Amino acid sequence: MCASAICPCRGIGALVDAFETGASSLLKQPGAVWATAGASVVAFMGIGLVDPILPSIAQGLDASAGQVSLLFTSYFLITALAMLVTGFVSSRIGGRRTLLLGLALVVVFAGLSGTSSSVGELVGFRAGWGLGNALFVSTALAVIVGAAAGGSAAAILLYESALGLGMACGPLAGALLGDASWRYPFFGTAALMAVGFLCITVFLKEQPRPSRRTSLLAPLRALGHGGLASAAVSAFFYNYTFFTVLAFTPFVLDMSPYRSGAVFFAWGVLLAVFSVIVAPRLQRRFGSLTVLGGSLVLLAADVLVLGYGGHTTAVICTVLSGALIGVNNTVYTELALGVSDAPRPVASAGYNFVRWFAAAAAPCFAPRIEEWTDGHIPFVVAAVTAVLGALVVLLRRGALTLQAEHPQPRRATEDGVAVLTN
Repeated sequence: MCASAICPCRGIGALVDAFETGASSLLKQPGAVWATAGASVVAFMGIGLVDPILPSIAQGLDASAGQVSLLFTSYFLITALAMLVTGFVSSRIGGRRTLLLGLALVVVFAGLSGTSSSVGELVGFRAGWGLGNALFVSTALAVIVGAAAGGSAAAILLYESALGLGMACGPLAGALLGDASWRYPFFGTAALMAVGFLCITVFLKEQPRPSRRTSLLAPLRALGHGGLASAAVSAFFYNYTFFTVLAFTPFVLDMSPYRSGAVFFAWGVLLAVFSVIVAPRLQRRFGSLTVLGGSLVLLAADVLVLGYGGHTTAVICTVLSGALIGVNNTVYTELALGVSDAPRPVASAGYNFVRWFAAAAAPCFAPRIEEWTDGHIPFVVAAVTAVLGALVVLLRRGALTLQAEHPQPRRATEDGVAVLTN
């Protein structure tokens, strides 16, 4: 096993080498970078925070699984629509003000979420939270790159580390706080984001504004490129599978908040390790599209076994899906940013606009499919969508590799602004 490309030992060794070659530039960062990275951890925690407490929320608000799953739907529906707005806003008011606006919205709506007296109120407050998170996270990487010492490589490593840490710790924090009350994780997030707001206010100076303003329609125009549109469509199908696992599986596992949090913490750890360490090594050895297609097929098999296996099998498959999701996230991100000649902020916004609609759809449809059929079929649908994502990669292989094979200069470029999340 240690001879394979996915050996954890070799991956960890590569990460150690990376830290040794740039440790001074990575660790000796201005306070503005640490403040933004710390707030990014909390922002990414918000995605999986509610996972372990979904059953508790349903019980506390006398709601069904389908109603509670709308917490993800409202969050990601607003996130998708916000992709058309974030570049428009940040190119006009600047990165610092966009970060602070996003943080302020998260503080307000996360706090209000904890006061909800009905599932309808909670779903609405999560939508406001999604808008704030979109504004913050879509701008954070650009700000970190602009303020970091030692070049963009160290900055991106910090950002990716924040992503992985947030995705891993979100379910764990939700479980620890949610064991006492499902309201506490929301109050905790609001408090942490308020600290982040204060830190950024104190440590981060205003960043230079882009030389060109971004129009509202620019992300939609960017999708006219066949390669970018293909990447977005494939990612749409993949995200349906991803968020079936994230939003629907907690009801299938039917575990206490602590145990569910532990499962999704392990899931998040694998997601982080395979996204940051393993995926790049696989890409160098086999090529991005081969890795992506193979990982999607394996993910389809994993969720199919998850749906039809026993409880222990479901737990194992949930954790293992984190590794495949981590690989997919990395490859999709690189495709979205490199397959067309559109400026990276614009390409990213168009790509995310499409794929996050699936993240909104899966939590809504999966519980209803279970009501109409049985508990296995939502995972069958998720397996089918993963295969459809792989088919798009296979059938559109030429379009997806065209830009890499025939590089062209990018139009206008604010390269620092990249993805919403991996």
